[in-house]
Amino acid sequence: MSRCAEAAAVAATVPGADPGVGSAGLRPPMVPRQASFFPPPVPNPFVQQTRMGAARRVQIFFLGIFLLPIRALLLGLILLLAWPFAAISTACCPEKLTHPVTGWRRDISQPVLKFLGHALFLTMGFIVTVKGKVASPVEAPIFVVAPHSSFFDGIACVVAGLPSMVSRNENVHVPLIGRLLRALQPVLVSRVDPDSRKNTINEIIRRATSGGEWPQILVFPEGTCTNRSCLITFKPGAFIPGVPVQPVLLRYPNKLDTVTWTWQGYTFIQLCVLTWCQPFTKVEVEFMPVQVPSDEEKRDPVLFAGRVRSLMAEALGVPVTDHTYEDCRLMISAGQLTLPMEAGLVEFTKISRKLKLDWDGIRKHLDEYAAIARSSKGGRIGIEEFAEYLKLPVSGVLRQLFALFDRNHDGSIDFREYVIGLVVLCHPANTEEIIQVAFKLFDVDEDGYITEQEFSTILQASLGVPDLDVSGLFKEIAQGDSVSYEEFKSFALKHPEYAKIFTTYLDLQTCHVFSLPEEEQATQPIASNKVSPEDRDENPSDKKDD
Repeated sequence: MSRCAEAAAVAATVPGADPGVGSAGLRPPMVPRQASFFPPPVPNPFVQQTRMGAARRVQIFFLGIFLLPIRALLLGLILLLAWPFAAISTACCPEKLTHPVTGWRRDISQPVLKFLGHALFLTMGFIVTVKGKVASPVEAPIFVVAPHSSFFDGIACVVAGLPSMVSRNENVHVPLIGRLLRALQPVLVSRVDPDSRKNTINEIIRRATSGGEWPQILVFPEGTCTNRSCLITFKPGAFIPGVPVQPVLLRYPNKLDTVTWTWQGYTFIQLCVLTWCQPFTKVEVEFMPVQVPSDEEKRDPVLFAGRVRSLMAEALGVPVTDHTYEDCRLMISAGQLTLPMEAGLVEFTKISRKLKLDWDGIRKHLDEYAAIARSSKGGRIGIEEFAEYLKLPVSGVLRQLFALFDRNHDGSIDFREYVIGLVVLCHPANTEEIIQVAFKLFDVDEDGYITEQEFSTILQASLGVPDLDVSGLFKEIAQGDSVSYEEFKSFALKHPEYAKIFTTYLDLQTCHVFSLPEEEQATQPIASNKVSPEDRDENPSDKKDD
């Protein structure tokens, strides 16, 4: 047995190096598990599956025969009644307001629109319970509402007294609804304006610091709908002005959930029909005490947003996660790549911040992941798919590498674990220095090229597989009969997974050398080009140091 194989055998006995996949044993001390990278308490907050029995379906059908047409008729009537008052409020006003609507137009339209807003939700069957006190514009210029789980959440706007909202510019052009939206004096966001985000923030700051001149602003800081099982990342927009905010909680304490509108679940039309076919739908709107930012939080809106989110989550009794709207985009991309949609969830906020990755970088990794996992069940990578992708056999070293990716020890690698593994484990090992050392390692005769025989010899030793066939992998790297350094470097940079295998070989040699008596350590090269012979007393001149 060669020294490398001996070292591999020794390494395999280290606690946590169990060759079984997904072992729950201890990991090697060199591989710390950061608590901040543990899986989120709620794996997928963007899915809702409302289950209904046959009796419930029959009940909805018969109630719908009577309730659905009546409510649809009344809703249309209320919207038609509201339109002229909205038109009065916005007459002769530009689409993007530079001054708040005041005077007789507001005095006439606002009370009527508030009344019709309450009537609208009452007609749809909502029974509203209000807790707490609504703060004045001076006390809290901004409302932050969570969890955001439905288009019915607009009821918070009605209960709060019709404050302004942040809305897409296209929405004000929708017939009838657009005029009603303009009556709220919204902060409009343009998708075609490259400076839209900056302009929106500046407008929110201008209104929030006007001393009550403008209406209060209502914001859903999560930025997308969830299933209310947790509070996802709060976007900092509502907290950047550094003014007091009033948190507003929404609860729907119903036995049958017909309101949750997520990325995986019922459509808009289906939810409207289901809700309108219910005798009534309960909703609770709770106004929490106003939160005033500290000096530090005024300088750091993310800190302010985090504190407010924690307070709201505690009041709701739900956990917080670092999912965000970008996770939804990744879900859609995963579906387009024929993966389960939930495969794209990574807790984007946490991963992008800690691993210094932007959306494009993570999206690129999703393409790579899909190429491996597409053929597997459930869109997860098992040890067999992992070995097939690397074009290597399942061996002790490969199992150890797989175990480093498999952070929750379940015997498979999901996309989140794949991204963390690439960045935390492989990319740090994929430096120019490591690539140079690895090339020297394979270039046994030091002629500047790696032959297939040299490549096979080192990989057989490093993986502990004497009869390993690496011809397929070698052909993928080489453009001819041998591999130059540039070809080797290019392949290593594109496939950082192999960097860990290269460094594992070096680590095993180092481990073996330092396990020898001190007098023998001085004569043992740590990084040798040649596989160390079985005869430890062989002439040192036969070995080539790096």
